[in-house]
Amino acid sequence: MTKTRLLIILIIGFLLHDDVISQETAQWRGPNRDGIYDETGLLQAWPENGPALLWHFEGLGEGHSSAAVTKDRVYTAGIINGIGYIFCFEMDGKLAWKVPYGEEWTESWPGVRSTPLIHDGKIFLLSGLGKLVCRKSDNGDFLWSVDVLKEYQGPNIKWGVTENLLIDGNKLFCTVGGTVANVIALDPNTGKLIWKCSGKGEESAYGSPALIKLANKHILVTHTASSILGIDAANGNLLWSHDQPNKYSVHANTPLFHEGYLYCVSGYGKGGVMLKVSDDGNSVREIWRNTSIDNRMGGFVLVNGKIFGSDDAGKAWYCVDWKTGAPMYSEKITGRGNIIFSDGMLYLYGDNGEVVLAQPLANSFKKISAFKVPYGEDQHWAHLVIAHGRLFVRHGTSLMVYNLRK
Repeated sequence: MTKTRLLIILIIGFLLHDDVISQETAQWRGPNRDGIYDETGLLQAWPENGPALLWHFEGLGEGHSSAAVTKDRVYTAGIINGIGYIFCFEMDGKLAWKVPYGEEWTESWPGVRSTPLIHDGKIFLLSGLGKLVCRKSDNGDFLWSVDVLKEYQGPNIKWGVTENLLIDGNKLFCTVGGTVANVIALDPNTGKLIWKCSGKGEESAYGSPALIKLANKHILVTHTASSILGIDAANGNLLWSHDQPNKYSVHANTPLFHEGYLYCVSGYGKGGVMLKVSDDGNSVREIWRNTSIDNRMGGFVLVNGKIFGSDDAGKAWYCVDWKTGAPMYSEKITGRGNIIFSDGMLYLYGDNGEVVLAQPLANSFKKISAFKVPYGEDQHWAHLVIAHGRLFVRHGTSLMVYNLRK
């Protein structure tokens, strides 16, 4: 092999490696936005005071933003003196950088609402005031920003815009609300509009969308104030809608599509609904509804044909059959809150500040271990994250990182 040919091979290999790194994605509720983290070799029980705390950082400011974790960086966001900041940490807890992105939501329940989306060397975040910002993920340098409420005539909502952004190839999706451009797709490289969909003309509903991938099309699924929308991700055409109103027009959970069926759940007494999506994706029909389970904003996980999560009114944790919607069991194992799953175990984060490791059994939850979150302020609303054998816990001003490896 000549030196020239060897050099060409090395350059191609470097470029391919660099492209793989740049395409890395970190987002809301894990790789598939479903709260499932594909980790192995994790502790099946914790010491009395919880797993070992590797590091924690104080000074994030107000916020309910979770961590977005890549191969070697950790991102989150918070408000300091009314200004929103994106924070970037090395894996050892060293602050790599923090950058301001503008005014943030400081009214009722103040704090950054959304978790950063990291994709293709960029970081995307939607503020509670409707400003969508894009920066370089390596150093935080500015790339572009759009005030989506102003640009696309969307109204803000009672507790501030709350959406964890979703990207599909060359399209970044955002639920603006209103009648002009209810849902939009933007070019992630420039922020320019690709398409807009009028939807049902309703306000946004604090939710984060999901993507249905069929053989013939991709479908964006999102909640607006009283509806579940199915939109062709390629062109913005509204394919179908399904009624899902509740008392406060709050639908803060991400839908889940699995083997032809779509599950959506809302709080304030509304509950969950299972929809069958047609093979071509152009229609849905209701299969079952369970109004007793009204998960408000803690998410849920699907494990072995069972749905696990907490309810709102009853403040209990539940297990429901995926196919029928029949309740299988429920317990007040900790305060209502959010849930994720990894390596055979459920991780629950209650609004009482308790993190619980639980095993899902046939007829009950088995509470294995628990600890109280030691740092931070205000509500325990940020969702748990697992990455690289570590548990990331955000509580207001503080980010805590625990070792889950044996």
